[in-house]
Amino acid sequence: MASVVFEAASRIYPGTTAPAVDQLNLTVNDGEFLVLVGPSGCGKSTSLRMLAGLEEVDTGRILIGDRDVTNVAPKDRDIAMVFQSYALYPHMTVAENMGFALKIAGTPKAERERRVLEAAKLLDLEPYLERKPKALSGGQRQRVAMGRAIVREPQVFLMDEPLSNLDAKLRVATRTQIAALQRRLGITTVYVTHDQVEAMTMGDRVAVLKDGLLQQVDTPRNLYDNPANAFVAGFIGSPAMNLLNAPIVSGKAMLGDLGIAVPASAGKEITVGVRPEGFTPASDGFHVLVEVVEELGSDAFVYGKPADTNVKFANANEEGAQIIVRWDPKNPPKEGSTIAVSAQASAVHLFNSNTGERI
Repeated sequence: MASVVFEAASRIYPGTTAPAVDQLNLTVNDGEFLVLVGPSGCGKSTSLRMLAGLEEVDTGRILIGDRDVTNVAPKDRDIAMVFQSYALYPHMTVAENMGFALKIAGTPKAERERRVLEAAKLLDLEPYLERKPKALSGGQRQRVAMGRAIVREPQVFLMDEPLSNLDAKLRVATRTQIAALQRRLGITTVYVTHDQVEAMTMGDRVAVLKDGLLQQVDTPRNLYDNPANAFVAGFIGSPAMNLLNAPIVSGKAMLGDLGIAVPASAGKEITVGVRPEGFTPASDGFHVLVEVVEELGSDAFVYGKPADTNVKFANANEEGAQIIVRWDPKNPPKEGSTIAVSAQASAVHLFNSNTGERI
């Protein structure tokens, strides 16, 4: 096993000026499951491909264990990659697909068969070893791709959105299987996804990227409770945190008639973040015009717009921005009505409205 270290690693694609990955400093501990997450184009897949040797490192370096692999060929890095597309050979059986890399490496047949069988047992693939990929479901094909990585017994697993081709129900089942499998094997794993629910449920730690820059790396719980900036706050959590710009009057940020105490140095305006579950019904306070009520049985979520004119969305350019409030599912408000809410003090996050940094 081995740790992975990015030391000020950058990648600038030819013909562009802005780095796809900019001065990335990140350490993945030995045996850790680390998830890289962020919106499309944030640099997460480029970071993974730099680690795999599929993209050049323009500045900085990458280490696997104590070994500098910045200029080492992909085949010599002792990594195994699981791709989004599975990349299985259609003319080979499951067993042949799983053992192919070992065959190319000259591993004796008996050893190949032992490793393939062990991986098949881990992944519940024993009944399918003689089948071709076309006879398998999407989830089974994904497990074959996992098995092909496992049999190589690498120092590091790299996974590039491996669940994106699966339907919603299968994604939930497969992500728990992958997380449990990684913990059993104890192999250092770097996993890329744009799905923050995947990131929160699978990773020991999660690294959030935006525009090639690392925003924050921490445990899922700490990312949720203590986001470093407004971007992380809005990206992590489902439904997303409400981020609202409010004027400061007499030392309080005013969301309608709801006053929230802020530091004296806050200035004239501040970004207030409140998660949907942080709002509570009130007789007066912050007023929300109800547009849609989403009833989920055990929960209900109210989606609407600020009814108070002094409150604006923090990202004014965000298309379809809405206020989201978790509500009692047995007594949801009517669409078109106006509700009043207060905010639990422990649920309020404050950010600089210009820089987005946490206050």
